[in-house]
Amino acid sequence: MITNTESATDVAEIAEGIYRINTPVPPGVIPGGFSFNQYLIVDEEPLLFHTGMRRMFPLISQAIEKVIPLRSLRYIGFSHVEADECGALNEFLAQAPNAQPVCSKIAAMTSINDMSDRSPRVLMDNETLNLGKHLVRWFDTPHLPHGWESGLMYDELTRTLLCGDLFTQPGIGLEAVTECDIFAPSEKLRQGMNYFSGAKANVDSLKRLAEVRPSTLACMHGSAWSGDCAALLLELASALN
Repeated sequence: MITNTESATDVAEIAEGIYRINTPVPPGVIPGGFSFNQYLIVDEEPLLFHTGMRRMFPLISQAIEKVIPLRSLRYIGFSHVEADECGALNEFLAQAPNAQPVCSKIAAMTSINDMSDRSPRVLMDNETLNLGKHLVRWFDTPHLPHGWESGLMYDELTRTLLCGDLFTQPGIGLEAVTECDIFAPSEKLRQGMNYFSGAKANVDSLKRLAEVRPSTLACMHGSAWSGDCAALLLELASALN
């Protein structure tokens, strides 16, 4: 469903109750094209993962309103502190009076306690957050792919891993969810841009994520992916080793 014809922002359900909000950036702006995704979990206590950049707030809030009232947001999560991850955090907090940021202990300590207009809900490693039907689990993933404060969320109901910048793909992410190869294009981009931290612990973090055997990878850039996600995570671990 296209929610803004000018930007071509769209919303699509990629798993039960989980919606991808995609804003494409055309090749004329970024060579080859690019995309920015946010993921909305619709439940008794709705959660948004990634806010998008501050200037994208009008587009993303408009998209959310096509699914649920914006003011009903309860949690706003993100992997690490960057503009496309949490740049519009305070704009969302201003429009959703009961919403609370959700982040790692390190993110709260180093950035969010100061940056956010509302105190965050800190999730410790392996801690769960009950949204109603959905139960999301937090994994500390320091430096994966970058950022000391980095962490990822896993929805146990749908086995969806909200995997942030992992498997970033070039292009506009036309398909909401795909079973086609995303490893080769994401690896080509990773090796060309060198945006992974290089920390030795990254391999262990990827192996740990593979153990929960997700069935869907909710990528922040490009299409979400459905298939043997554990094998794909281990393939990335092998490439980093």
